[in-house]
Amino acid sequence: MNAQPVHRKIRVLVAKPGLDGHDRGAKVVARALRDAGMEVIYTGLRQTPEMIADAALQEDVDAVGLSILSGAHMALMPRILDLLRKNGQDNVKVFLGGIVPDEDLPALREMGVSGVYGPGTLTDDIIRDITNSILGAETA
Repeated sequence: MNAQPVHRKIRVLVAKPGLDGHDRGAKVVARALRDAGMEVIYTGLRQTPEMIADAALQEDVDAVGLSILSGAHMALMPRILDLLRKNGQDNVKVFLGGIVPDEDLPALREMGVSGVYGPGTLTDDIIRDITNSILGAETA
């Protein structure tokens, strides 16, 4: 008898770290993830790394999606990733959207960022990457 794959809702925290007040992209992505069947927790604007890591732990999420348009990604990402690890959430996938220069991509991937998406990225691509990252890891 073949085992049937277990399908469950993926839980994603969407957050806007730092002082950047532009959240339209984060809201568009959050809605697209929700419409794709994921459970989405949107924390709102001006979140500190500590607030994001605490919310990720409390909500028991599979992934964290961050939107950073201010250019502060190289300062914020290491702190957020470190806090997630300290919370024992090494399995949580972290995705980044915003304005990210190509030269920062290798360092972000080395830190542990699972995906980076710039303006104009199709939400279908983000949904596919998150789904594959979470469910693929569970079946491996």
